[in-house]
Amino acid sequence: MPYQFISVSREGDVTTLALARPEKLNAITPNVFRELTSAIDAALADGTRAFVLTGEGRAFCSGADLMPDGAGYDGLPEDLGGIIDEFYNPFTTKMMDLPVPVVTAINGPAVGAGLSLALTGDLIVMAESGYLLLAFVNIGLVPDAGATWLVAKSVGRQRAMKMALMGEKVGAEEALAMGLVTEVAADDAVLARAQAIAARLAGGPSKAIGLIRGQVNAAVEQTLAESLMTERENQRDCGYSEDFKEAITAFGEKRKPVFKGR
Repeated sequence: MPYQFISVSREGDVTTLALARPEKLNAITPNVFRELTSAIDAALADGTRAFVLTGEGRAFCSGADLMPDGAGYDGLPEDLGGIIDEFYNPFTTKMMDLPVPVVTAINGPAVGAGLSLALTGDLIVMAESGYLLLAFVNIGLVPDAGATWLVAKSVGRQRAMKMALMGEKVGAEEALAMGLVTEVAADDAVLARAQAIAARLAGGPSKAIGLIRGQVNAAVEQTLAESLMTERENQRDCGYSEDFKEAITAFGEKRKPVFKGR
């Protein structure tokens, strides 16, 4: 289906989703969330085994669109809790619960809720010229769309506090050193690198990969005993999979396994 606020492309088993409001630095509105949700559901139904999330133009995402646009968007409501309940929180939850991996290509600034979107990636490639910014404090707001959890779980309390309270830019190399992103790439190579990573993941044992992403996300909240139980149940599930049987057969035949994601 055609989209107005995002673009969607597919190569093999990888679907690339791009925020497509470059004139607004890909600022988020409810319609952006609606279209992303629709595109993700359609891609999963069509057998996508990995996603890449990026932005068009010179920014990844500048965060929530603060101003009306004269084209059906009235700006932020007075009750911000309502729009968070309806759009922001459900979308962050959806991203974290996807059954396939997500690779983020941060092609430029990722600000506010845009930073939250970026950090929902399992692996994150950041452009050399890009930066991350928890800008909420600069306009009298608090981090949302999961930013508090995503940043604190990545870098720890003190660094998260500094980012949230100071509202200062974090460049690519600093973000890499802090553990916020996986790797840094040249500006003109960031998307291709993210897509190459996604293609590798899409060719892997998709059932196990989906369980791994859920297992790791759960582990940051679980006790050791709870994590051990999760590992047991997931391993039991994978043990019955066609991919595991194929891996054992390939090992015996001294060849690379051909995973089908089942």
